[in-house]
Amino acid sequence: MALYSEKVMDHFMHPRNVGTIDGADGVGEVGNAKCGDIMKIYLKIENDIIEDVKFETFGCGSAIASSSMATEMIKGKSIHEALELTNKAVAEALDGLPAHKMHCSVLAEEAIKNALKDYFDKNNIPYDHEKFEEMDHEQLHAQVHGE
Repeated sequence: MALYSEKVMDHFMHPRNVGTIDGADGVGEVGNAKCGDIMKIYLKIENDIIEDVKFETFGCGSAIASSSMATEMIKGKSIHEALELTNKAVAEALDGLPAHKMHCSVLAEEAIKNALKDYFDKNNIPYDHEKFEEMDHEQLHAQVHGE
């Protein structure tokens, strides 16, 4: 079996929603120093709907594919639906990621949540802070790599 699914390869070779949004309503950036992946998500929101979403990702193919798929999954959705996106859903939509690359889907989830948090903060919208607790990347990396 191939290490990466056809969907991962497609989103890596032909990523969707690449770029930036000038005057974005929300911007979220995350990075993992151990693996070197950095993701930045830009949101354009109107009437609580994500009208546009773009990303910039510096990282491996799985990080790019995860960013691409995650942006596709939230485009046109409400901010509340986007907030429910999980890394597991991103990985499943890509037909799976190798265990040692699951952290890439975690970064995609967190970048979106950070962009939504930025939007909420800029607009003084109250939110449940527990929904924005970050995963411990060091712990996740150690679990995945058996350290």
